[in-house]
Amino acid sequence: MVFELLIRTVVTYFSILIIFRLMGKREIGELSVMDLVVFIMLAEIAVFLIEKPDDSVWRAIVPMVVLLSIQWGSAALSLRSKKFRDWFDGKPSVLIKHGKIDEREMRRQRYNFSDLLLQLREQEIQHIGDVDFAILEPSGKLSVFKKKENETSDYAVVLIEDGNVQYAGLKEIQKNKDWLMNEIEKKGYRSVEEISLCTINLDGEICMDEEDERK
Repeated sequence: MVFELLIRTVVTYFSILIIFRLMGKREIGELSVMDLVVFIMLAEIAVFLIEKPDDSVWRAIVPMVVLLSIQWGSAALSLRSKKFRDWFDGKPSVLIKHGKIDEREMRRQRYNFSDLLLQLREQEIQHIGDVDFAILEPSGKLSVFKKKENETSDYAVVLIEDGNVQYAGLKEIQKNKDWLMNEIEKKGYRSVEEISLCTINLDGEICMDEEDERK
């Protein structure tokens, strides 16, 4: 009995370890909603595998493989479809812009001031006025850009992502699609589909990355 429990524990450990490695480094580095669900379910399966010595090991291994397949499938769809990625992982939200808090966005994200101040203190920031931009990432992490004396912010607005125009970004910089298409043509491109990512910083500097780099 003790020996069988030992074997099941070892099998469970290495099974979950292999699944985590197959899921990729992203799963270890951050927790999205999907990651959290997978981790909780794997923990429940592990308990079942160890505490139910009369049941076959395959009754736990098969659900683990199914979870891995779901994770792989969702990752593949996320790479192919921005709409799916935005729905699945969520979008980053700007909570502070040039030292001003966006209370409407905070309410929309159900994010209170205590949470905001806590995460700012963790980054050694005491005053909201010292923040140029604070962005709530889909993982729940708060990315903070401090104000710099005699320097512009490193914050960049996304204009094109995965070959699709980001109209929210154009609205933020008060530009339209015609302006963007003109900038694309200046760089030698004919359509937005040729560009995987295009950003612009507060200095107006545009950075473009090609979709499948041309040789």
